[in-house]
Amino acid sequence: MEETMKLATMEDTVEYCLFLIPDESRDSDKHKEILQKYIERIITRFAPMLVPYIWQNQPFNLKYKPGKGGVPAHMFGVTKFGDNIEDEWFIVYVIKQITKEFPELVARIEDNDGEFLLIEAADFLPKWLDPENSTNRVFFCHGELCIIPAPRKSGAESWLPTTPPTIPQALNIITAHSEKILASESIRAAVNRRIRGYPEKIQASLHRAHCFLPAGIVAVLKQRPRLVAAAVQAFYLRDPIDLRACRVFKTFLPETRIMTSVTFTKCLYAQLVQQRFVPDRRSGYRLPPPSDPQYRAHELGMKLAHGFEILCSKCSPHFSDCKKSLVTASPLWASFLESLKKNDYFKGLIEGSAQYRERLEMAENYFQLSVDWPESSLAMSPGEEILTLLQTIPFDIEDLKKEAANLPPEDDLSPDQLDQLLQEAVGKKESESVSKEEKEQNYDLTEVSESMKAFISKVSTHKGAELPREPSEAPITFDADSFLNYFDKILGPRPNESDSDDLDDEDFECLDSDDDLDFETHEPGEEASLKGTLDNLKSYMAQMDQELAHTCISKSFTTRNQVEPVSQTTDNNSDEEDSGTGESVMAPVDVDLNLVSNILESYSSQAGLAGPASNLLQSMGVQLPDNTDHRPTSKPTKN
Repeated sequence: MEETMKLATMEDTVEYCLFLIPDESRDSDKHKEILQKYIERIITRFAPMLVPYIWQNQPFNLKYKPGKGGVPAHMFGVTKFGDNIEDEWFIVYVIKQITKEFPELVARIEDNDGEFLLIEAADFLPKWLDPENSTNRVFFCHGELCIIPAPRKSGAESWLPTTPPTIPQALNIITAHSEKILASESIRAAVNRRIRGYPEKIQASLHRAHCFLPAGIVAVLKQRPRLVAAAVQAFYLRDPIDLRACRVFKTFLPETRIMTSVTFTKCLYAQLVQQRFVPDRRSGYRLPPPSDPQYRAHELGMKLAHGFEILCSKCSPHFSDCKKSLVTASPLWASFLESLKKNDYFKGLIEGSAQYRERLEMAENYFQLSVDWPESSLAMSPGEEILTLLQTIPFDIEDLKKEAANLPPEDDLSPDQLDQLLQEAVGKKESESVSKEEKEQNYDLTEVSESMKAFISKVSTHKGAELPREPSEAPITFDADSFLNYFDKILGPRPNESDSDDLDDEDFECLDSDDDLDFETHEPGEEASLKGTLDNLKSYMAQMDQELAHTCISKSFTTRNQVEPVSQTTDNNSDEEDSGTGESVMAPVDVDLNLVSNILESYSSQAGLAGPASNLLQSMGVQLPDNTDHRPTSKPTKN
């Protein structure tokens, strides 16, 4: 098996490997000790940047990975960055700086798309480089991007392998010819543009907002600001089972809510704001009217409280907090703490002060998550960490209320900026920016019915139903008839051919019509038989309508008589009464109105979660505006 570095099968993840060169150690135990010392030095050197950073899902981490399959032992890390792609590029910056600070280390980095650094610089790549031959060619060395080239001519450069190199071959080439494998200036510039601005850029990615939160959450976030990410993700990815724990809150009671300032990343803030959610009445969380100046703070606090409650509900009631003591018991902790002090992590704070303890808590937590030590498998889940903090940190609600009176101002972010931010977070871009209010004012419900008609009218195949496409997504079409007609003029006419499977639109219209059947194509006996069958079918359908008219089924549909003025003469009424049938006639059903009503009712019942209505509408390119009316839905009236 060829020795190549392969990415784990995880979505939205980035993997990074650090190799020591030259790697001359033959003692595996000694080599492991050397690499673990490097892990400690790297984490402590970059702790001032890494510890306070709010990660979307997982932090930057390094662990020792033993050699296997021809790949030498190395330092390895994997981070799931989710929707916040800035986490991935921040890791690229960190890896680049590590190889600059430690010249004896070289690094590789990939994500689930493969060599994403080459994708970023795709416009400047040499013609010979493609995904098939790029394996094990891209490295960071001495803080610069390097690409191991392929030989231009066989035997011209003996040190270059003709096939993609193995990891040991690549490390030997980097050791002997580091100056010859430097990527072109345009490629390096493309990557550097993407990571320009770090570490100052970290502060620009944050967003501070006021939230009306239970006192317990306020105390937890003062000690662990990064837990806001886990709470937002728990709410953002909630399911009906998670919401059962939020029917009646057991951990964070709404009666203890106070105003506070919460620091999010802009991606987390956008995810929280964009979610439409109405809390269960039994939860005790009530929102003021949308016109209230503090409505946004109440709404954010309600959503965040649901996220924290979901995290705590997933914990075992008998979990132990013994895991906490394992952090400081690790033999690496003392040297890690000493390195933090040497790198001025505590910024001259007095040991034992509140701010010193806060930074110490952050360092302990990051050490537990990021450093490979024997008990790392016992790391606490976010819910366990929250419950442990609630049991160990004292807090006074009255003191928190006093702090609420002097909160710093929150950052301003318009709804349009929020939409753009969320689209960028998930890798999408809108060609046109239309304000949310304008979309709602100009929204036409007939778009729903027309899109559904277009979807139903499509002919499905064994591959599934054909969904409407955006003009930019339309596939390339080929007019076979025009192409063949062109050759007919050159080669002569072709004999007429018929294929029962090749039906055009007119054929389908004929099949769909009961009145336009061409009886001339049938024999007289067949014509009578077919006409009799149709008459029997119409009679059968009429009898069904009469029977259903006496049931409650007719009341479940909106008929045209209910939405349009009905002008019937007395003669018509008397004719119906004198008909002697004694049976009512079912009024025609308004198909469009019932279609829109049922879809909107289904969409509203999803309560912001994924469901059949939203999935179907999105697949047809229909985006419904936010539901600003939280009253019970009623049947829409037809204009």
